[in-house]
Amino acid sequence: MTDIRRGITAALALMELFSVAAAHAGDPDRRGVDFFENKVRPVLVEHCYRCHSDEAKKVRGGLRLDSAAGLLKGGDSGPAIVPGEPARSLLLKALRHEGELKMPSETKKLPAAVLADFETWIKMGAPDPRQGKPTAKSAINLEESRKFWAFQHPVARPTPTVKDLRWVANEIDAFVLAEQERRGLRRVRPAGKRELIRRATFDLIGLPPTPEEIEAFEKDPSPDAFARVVDRLLASPHYGERWGRYWLDLARYADDKALAFPTPWPHAYRYRDWVVRAFNEDMPYDRFLRLQLAGDLIPENEDGDRERKLVALGFQGLGAEYHKGSVPEQVKADELDDRIDTLTRGLLGLTVACARCHDHKYDPIPTRDYYSLAAAYNGAAWNVLTLSPPAEVARYKAWEKTGKEIEARIRKWRKQHPGSLSPEARKPLDAMQAELQRHRQSTPPALVQTHGVSGGGGAMRVALRGNVKRLGEPAPPGFLRILESKPAPSRTRFTRLDLAEAICSPDNPLTARVIVNRVWQHHFGRGIVSTASNFGKLGDRPTHPRLLDNLAVHFVQSGWSIKWLHRRMMLSSAYRLSAEHDAGNAAIDPDNAYLWRHTPQRLDIEAWRDAILAVSGQLDRTFGGPPVSLAEPGHVRRTLYGKVSRLEPDKMLVAFDFPDANVSSARRSVTVVPQQQLFVLNSEFMIASAKALAQRLEKAADKDEERIALAHRWAFGRTATESEIKLALEFLRSAAAGPDDKLTAWQQLAQAILASNELVWID
Repeated sequence: MTDIRRGITAALALMELFSVAAAHAGDPDRRGVDFFENKVRPVLVEHCYRCHSDEAKKVRGGLRLDSAAGLLKGGDSGPAIVPGEPARSLLLKALRHEGELKMPSETKKLPAAVLADFETWIKMGAPDPRQGKPTAKSAINLEESRKFWAFQHPVARPTPTVKDLRWVANEIDAFVLAEQERRGLRRVRPAGKRELIRRATFDLIGLPPTPEEIEAFEKDPSPDAFARVVDRLLASPHYGERWGRYWLDLARYADDKALAFPTPWPHAYRYRDWVVRAFNEDMPYDRFLRLQLAGDLIPENEDGDRERKLVALGFQGLGAEYHKGSVPEQVKADELDDRIDTLTRGLLGLTVACARCHDHKYDPIPTRDYYSLAAAYNGAAWNVLTLSPPAEVARYKAWEKTGKEIEARIRKWRKQHPGSLSPEARKPLDAMQAELQRHRQSTPPALVQTHGVSGGGGAMRVALRGNVKRLGEPAPPGFLRILESKPAPSRTRFTRLDLAEAICSPDNPLTARVIVNRVWQHHFGRGIVSTASNFGKLGDRPTHPRLLDNLAVHFVQSGWSIKWLHRRMMLSSAYRLSAEHDAGNAAIDPDNAYLWRHTPQRLDIEAWRDAILAVSGQLDRTFGGPPVSLAEPGHVRRTLYGKVSRLEPDKMLVAFDFPDANVSSARRSVTVVPQQQLFVLNSEFMIASAKALAQRLEKAADKDEERIALAHRWAFGRTATESEIKLALEFLRSAAAGPDDKLTAWQQLAQAILASNELVWID
């Protein structure tokens, strides 16, 4: 009975933890469209359109596959697909060569992985953004396309006139309030001081505020008290750990390669630590990008020391690497595609990789421009770069050469003296082996190395329909034409430094907007553009376009300072609203797109795990260094320093929505799955943390009432209510009667506190 009682107690806490998560789940429609664009459409274009589209001389079987309507209507044999039902979808049967219909031909069958993608897509409901009837291919009109909001240069807008000027702390509030007044929304009350410091502390450093920090803020009556809190948090070295992790999501950071067996990257952590330092130093964002794209090409007297410039190259050097196999050209093309997709989604908010096989169907990105841009990485090598000074490198190579020479002499002697020999005859061999042993013991300091990229810049030809065996016209090396304000000069090469300059140019309409929107997303729960990595036509339109433009312009004027952005956003009245619900507002704006309240957010796995370690008194705040598996017993460092594997991802990270390290990730999903509940109930991590918290409480106070009060202050940053104290005391008395429990009464109570909804959700 005691085990059952403990299970019920922890389960009640877990019910809180997961009760509201479903409302914050990722957008399934958007994921479906992305899946179609990446996995399904390229196959249709390459293998099916020549016979089943508007471009075919004769449409076979009356079947058109170049529109959603064509797929659903089907051809002479009936509908090509039945959304949600693969078994009834004739297209999938034909691709599998099941029955009389065989596609793309009688003799050619698509790979099993492709067939699995089609099955998955149909199970998803066959999401397909292509509208209307298929039409003949038309050229992209760049001038007309520049009328789209994202391709227009941002300009500072006049601050709108609003009724309640007292609420306006800065221009952000004026733009927000103007939209609320236009829609008849009434904002909720301001957040209390405890709510505000807890929100800000998790936002900026990913850890809970201490009781002392909360008390100091609550007792500070000055109007700039919160500004001082923000400045203190921005100055904390833990700030870089929190915000560096967001960047690593975009950079699809991992500690191993994307291969079929474990292949570690032993130096990957240097890039991770570089990112953390860059955020802590508030490195100007344009310099931050230049170093990551072309640090090795920047002159020695510019942008800092050589080591930092090379380590920054991990942004692309740590991307996917595949075995060359029998089609090295295809592998090279896939590796280039990974770099282009990461770069353009992450930095420009554009899905340029969709143009690898065909002109982009929605955005003004012709296939030629994809290969023009890819020239920056054509001929590049993803390799290990040495950071040690030249003299040390020379010393190490000389030592290595000497060792090889001794080993060669030993091999030669053995070859000349086969079979067993007397001790006397073996003396020359023994002497050489002793020499080798002494040499190995004299090992010079190991070379300091990092993963990076070198080379690139060579012109490419268009791969027709993405087929590396069918090359078409040359693609002039250069940037995306839609983002250039004037025609680019003719060139024979387009280096990574050229690419960096184009991305960081003040004339680029997207770079500043995209990063401003990403920072906004993390502070407010959703971006001004909610599709943070897609500012194209398939992406969502900005809810406050003039505000986004103003922030982008002022961000550049501030010297591209990310910390300036934090201050501007967090010191607005909009950020300081409570998370209180209002039924009237919710009826008008159910998604809170217009910020009438602060959107509650569930902590991501890093902040949640780190908070548990902090509350239980276990957290090791040591910075940097090689990663260690989170499953390793005694790993109590911040989750940032856990190993990130593409091949064998950590089960705890996967269960709590850590992003796939194979692709750039714009935001975390929020799911509710049984593995999460089982982890909180039974995992060694939670049990050990509960024991540590109970021990910490026992040392800190003698009376149960005092310990309960401390637990609430440490975990929730507030005073326990009388009813909470009473309930906890009753539980301790009843649980203490069970001698067979694996955990003591205090350990059970500690586990329930650590598992509670209030710890994982931030208002």
